[in-house]
Amino acid sequence: MRIVDDEVNTMSDVPEQGLERVFNEKEQRSTVYSVKNLSKFSIFSAIGIFMFFVPIDVNGKNSIPLDHLVTWIRGSIGIGAAYYTMIIVLLGAIYPFYTKSWKKDKVNLVISLFKVFGAISAFLVLFNIGPAWLLAEDMGPYWFHQLLTPIGMLVPIGAIFLAMLVGYGLLELIGVFMQPVMRPLWRTPGRSAIDAVASFVGSYSIGLLITNRIYKEGKYTKREAIIIATGFSTVSATFMIVVAKTLDLMHIWNLYFWLTFFVTFVVTAITVRIWPINKIKDDYYTEVGFPEEIIRKNRVKKAWELAMQTADRAPSLRRNVIDNVKDGFVMAMGILPSIMSIGLIGLLLANHTPVFDYFGYLFYPLTTLLQIPEPFLAAKAAAINLVDMFLPSLVVLEASLETRFIIGSLSISTILFFSALIPCILSTEIPIKMSHILSIWFIRTVLSLLIMTPIALLIL
Repeated sequence: MRIVDDEVNTMSDVPEQGLERVFNEKEQRSTVYSVKNLSKFSIFSAIGIFMFFVPIDVNGKNSIPLDHLVTWIRGSIGIGAAYYTMIIVLLGAIYPFYTKSWKKDKVNLVISLFKVFGAISAFLVLFNIGPAWLLAEDMGPYWFHQLLTPIGMLVPIGAIFLAMLVGYGLLELIGVFMQPVMRPLWRTPGRSAIDAVASFVGSYSIGLLITNRIYKEGKYTKREAIIIATGFSTVSATFMIVVAKTLDLMHIWNLYFWLTFFVTFVVTAITVRIWPINKIKDDYYTEVGFPEEIIRKNRVKKAWELAMQTADRAPSLRRNVIDNVKDGFVMAMGILPSIMSIGLIGLLLANHTPVFDYFGYLFYPLTTLLQIPEPFLAAKAAAINLVDMFLPSLVVLEASLETRFIIGSLSISTILFFSALIPCILSTEIPIKMSHILSIWFIRTVLSLLIMTPIALLIL
């Protein structure tokens, strides 16, 4: 400010264009730090934090406000919730053929066919038509009514409050303060903190979209992009609510959320230092990369400046909500048919075949050594997590609180699963081998069990 004042005080020595620039900069700075921007940042961020992280008691049920809101809406519209879900699933099955994305590659073709199968399965379940195995209470009806319907409503409604949480400067504020630890701990640029938090409080699809764009712009190396895609792009907080509700963990939601958050990023800090990630080259997508500028001083001032700039550039709340709800519906359309098909196949294999019993023996020695109350059940849940992140919860529904907590956390912290995330990663420009994906999944599963189990057994 003193420099500006000196310049203003010596007007006669400054060219007219220079004076105009000085006054413009001063006016822009004043506009950015306006009461309006401060209010947008404070109020909307506070609402987002409240809706996601402040449990309240309503009619004897303790949960976060977003969960209460979705439950109330579902109760208000009754059977309409199921028909709404069917419409979303049907639109999701049609969408790849409408956009012609099914032609992109073999992965998109296979996923598109799975979505069609998911829509057919959902239709048969809703109208009670089809084979006995599909209509059994613990199969199609459970999957459709207890999983798809809550997700179909939670994602678009949650998108409204995610817009407030991440759209008015809070992420930028966090990102600047995280810069000094991102490179030492996770070997990624400070800007990747925004990716990480966007995935955790938003969704992996948002995180991957950001990661892919920044990688193609030459601001992430190949290794950095893979670290972020496989280490930060976990399911959203809204989806974690579904897991917590299914496992009856909502009464300890904050404990579940923050411990899972902690374990996820500790595991990532370890995996970046071992094979296969530590052998991946630091090449750029472009010939010349554009590494970020390191902020070494005035961090608080810079963080606050970025937060206010974001609040200043942010669209109106109405526009932001409309855009985010649209994105929420598109996201729901993308994941519901896949979850219905791949999840149902996984559920069929889990309930009616010994496939995952055998697969579970991979982790059985570890779960026994760690003294998890139901070691084989936990091992089977850990194995089935590769198919879909929700299936492990169904395996341990009747287990002890400790086992439910461990598996509920594990299903998030392993990150990689075939029903949605792995095809999303393969659809980006980020170059990663399937063998590396499977190796990273196995390593993350083992590390998650090793870290979370002692903590859960100690505090629960």
